[in-house]
Amino acid sequence: MAGDIQTSVAIVGGGLAGLYAARRLHALGIDFHLFEARDRLGGRILSANDQGHSSNDGFDLGPSWFWPEMQRGLAALVDELGLETFPQYSDGDMVVERLPHEEPRRYQGMPQAPQSMRVAGGTGAFIPALSKTLPPEAVRLGMRVRHATLNNSDVLLTIVAPDGAEHDVAAEHVIFALPPRLLASSVSFTPDIDSATAILWRHTPTWMAPHAKFFALYRQSFWRDAGLSGTAQSQVGPLVEIHDATTASGMPALFGFLGVHADQRVALGEDALTHACITQLARLFGPEAGRPHATLLKDWAADPLTATADDRAPTGHPEPARIPWVTGVWKNRMFLAGSETSTTAPGYLAGAIAAAERAVSDLRSRRQNEGGGHLF
Repeated sequence: MAGDIQTSVAIVGGGLAGLYAARRLHALGIDFHLFEARDRLGGRILSANDQGHSSNDGFDLGPSWFWPEMQRGLAALVDELGLETFPQYSDGDMVVERLPHEEPRRYQGMPQAPQSMRVAGGTGAFIPALSKTLPPEAVRLGMRVRHATLNNSDVLLTIVAPDGAEHDVAAEHVIFALPPRLLASSVSFTPDIDSATAILWRHTPTWMAPHAKFFALYRQSFWRDAGLSGTAQSQVGPLVEIHDATTASGMPALFGFLGVHADQRVALGEDALTHACITQLARLFGPEAGRPHATLLKDWAADPLTATADDRAPTGHPEPARIPWVTGVWKNRMFLAGSETSTTAPGYLAGAIAAAERAVSDLRSRRQNEGGGHLF
């Protein structure tokens, strides 16, 4: 192998899938290097404080929930990492807003089945819990993979560092822990990916990429005092689905998903969107909801390390598919581990774990079949 960095396995992407793949490889004694384009680990997992910065006791700007009864692999990882969990608050009535000139109505809430669970400290708690078990020298931040070349029995990656310098990484195998659509738009290949595979990648929606979440942070959870769960549904907007986002440590908050198209969000601007969301929360939950001490708005469609131009239009949830994600000349050297490629819960946290597990298993089988120094 020839390259500035040489490794058995290169992992591209430091979200939950990439970190879990790294954990599995490390446990198997497989040499690896993980490359993350952001200046932080976590990918679409981002738990932030009231200033929007990563925090170990934050609000989940990305995924918030998991369902242990249905997602046993993820639940097992939660237990293995020793993370604390708590149920999504749903006690009390919900509010429904149907028409612009009609008063919102209050309805008796319904128990959740299955129960949505949250992670104490935010889902960001997964990230240090996983990364601290990895060799620090094997994890590189701010490293964007631009090109992959199949060089005999190796893969040569061209990576751009934060200072703009290019580096070559030579690996026996590569795991791309990215959404397929983002991979298709950000990395070029020599030889080219076959056309059927390229079409499959581009047509696979990236979960969360078209969406935006808004948080209003308060000093008191006044809606709970009023017998409300914090849950609301609206056909008026701009928020279409709202929930209690109070942290396990007791920091009160409400959050909602914006029902405004990504292009409209850009045209309106953050200030106008924030004002409209606060006004709506006051309609739904009373005047106290109109006086948050801080707000957070995360537009994932504006994040170039999550979304592509194709992700601006709303899409459905990715469907489970038992199909080969890599074919042709690349199938023995490259494996996909993005959550969207999972056959169970694609797009979800649980899907990231399942996809990474499958990628590592397939890679292990490939190395054993190749024999020689690849046996372990």
